[in-house]
Amino acid sequence: MDKILRVDMSAKGGPKASVEPVGKYVGLGGRGMTSLIVADEVDPACHPLSAANKLVFAPGLLAGTSASTSGRISVGCKSPLTGGIKEANAGGQAGMALGRLGYAAVIFEGAPAGDDLWKVLIDKNGVSFSVDNSCRGLGNYDTVEKLVKVHGEKCAYVTIGQAGEMKLGAASIACTDRELRPTRHMGRGGVGAVMGSKKIKAIVVDESGTTPPQPRDPARFKEAAKAWVEGLKRHAVSGQGLPAFGTNVLTNVLNEAGGYPTFNFKEGRFAGASKISGETQAQLEIDRGGLATHGCQRGCTIQCSGIFHDKEGKYVTKQPEYETVWSHGGNCGIDDLDVIAQLDRMDDDFGLDTIEMGVTIGVAMEAGVIPFGDAAGALRLLGEVGKGTPLGRILGSGAGVTGKVFGVERVPVVKNQALPAYDPRAVQGQGVTYATSPMGGDHTAGYAVATNILKVGGFVDPLKPEGQVELSRNLQIATAAVDSTGMCLFVAFPVLDQPDTFQTLIDLLNAQYGLSLVGDDVAALGKKVLSAERGFNSRAGLGVEQDRLPRFFEQQPLAPHNVVFGVKPEELDRVFNW
Repeated sequence: MDKILRVDMSAKGGPKASVEPVGKYVGLGGRGMTSLIVADEVDPACHPLSAANKLVFAPGLLAGTSASTSGRISVGCKSPLTGGIKEANAGGQAGMALGRLGYAAVIFEGAPAGDDLWKVLIDKNGVSFSVDNSCRGLGNYDTVEKLVKVHGEKCAYVTIGQAGEMKLGAASIACTDRELRPTRHMGRGGVGAVMGSKKIKAIVVDESGTTPPQPRDPARFKEAAKAWVEGLKRHAVSGQGLPAFGTNVLTNVLNEAGGYPTFNFKEGRFAGASKISGETQAQLEIDRGGLATHGCQRGCTIQCSGIFHDKEGKYVTKQPEYETVWSHGGNCGIDDLDVIAQLDRMDDDFGLDTIEMGVTIGVAMEAGVIPFGDAAGALRLLGEVGKGTPLGRILGSGAGVTGKVFGVERVPVVKNQALPAYDPRAVQGQGVTYATSPMGGDHTAGYAVATNILKVGGFVDPLKPEGQVELSRNLQIATAAVDSTGMCLFVAFPVLDQPDTFQTLIDLLNAQYGLSLVGDDVAALGKKVLSAERGFNSRAGLGVEQDRLPRFFEQQPLAPHNVVFGVKPEELDRVFNW
């Protein structure tokens, strides 16, 4: 991957493309690539939906290679939800396809005049553009179905649904999985709205006629790739728990720990958790002819995805992930997996972040729009978003906007982004990450649950503030680096617990690029990425005063442990003192 594709959507006569060398961005991929380009090239004061913003796609450093679980793709921009920098990433096939085509990044800048929607085709011959309004107003499923009839089954498809066209704050960007279903989403921060502002409905990535990127040291790479798979399989989480039960294996774990946010972050345990747990879900999938173990991309060893069928054995959606089951389930008082799966399908189709929408519906329930536990009402509210009604546009703008419109005090957002499925009072290291990550409320930015709850990489008591700043700091640094490789976040479990597996990851990078990286270089990369992101946010007006949780977390004790978030503001301000 030695080139950058730059697309000017504002060019006279239609979009124009140019190719340039990687230049100063050499050695970067994924989040590192998107964040450094956005920090360098986007005016932090610009309106996120204006032509001045840029939308940057970047595969990871190992995308397109035979390294297992390395095909995630990142997208970066100024977020219309947080007002700061944003990186979101997804699995599926798009990252691998771009890697095989040799692109380290694809940068979309400007915005076309008029209301036409554009389709972008990237293949071995370059890039081409065409006006295509045939998918206007369609969801992601129908959009991909139409595109496949034209471009075939060998392509990866990147699309937006109705939410992206409407430029809603919760809009996501969908990537197709191995079955050409738009189920893998770059979900957080309203990135789909930025794609919509560029008038891009679909990006078709055709890797036909390409070969995998060749490593500088093939023998060493082959050896490291084999050891990498062995390391992933050896760990209990990545080798056993996730393949058997998917990410939703965490429902019973967090519920037992008292950190499962219930009824809009009012309580820490949900009475109906066992009905929607990963164990229950996996068995239901098997019983109905779906799949409890499935990879969203070629060559994934972990295979934490799945396929969910309805009672008649017909496909509904991919296996709803833990965050989705929680946000539309326990958070809203709903304990019906069929309803949750339908909500997940609607989110994917409309192009919406499942975390943001589940939390938003929880806030609406808090406001009395519908009662907690009202499954039919939740389906109806989400349907309003797809229709673009006035209420739907409010809800589709996210939990922060919805809370303001309906006068709700308990609105669980940081930097206006909804918090995920771990209550920061019962998992205090996660609270530090929520508060201080440049991305806003984001569990993946520094997954302290690993050490607070799962005891991976040691143990720090989740109910006490001591040690949480250091834990979050180290995890945020490591995550920024992992996000740059294109590896799935779940490789963090074996990497944290198994020193030889961490070394194998470094060996893969060294063999692929002819480098001599050591562990300290990985940390330096993470710090470089975080520094660029924080610098952008500071110039955008997001200072340390925005690195805070909502006050209710410090004031309202959470049952069953009856604790509040105890990490002091002055301690939060030390997270990035390295």
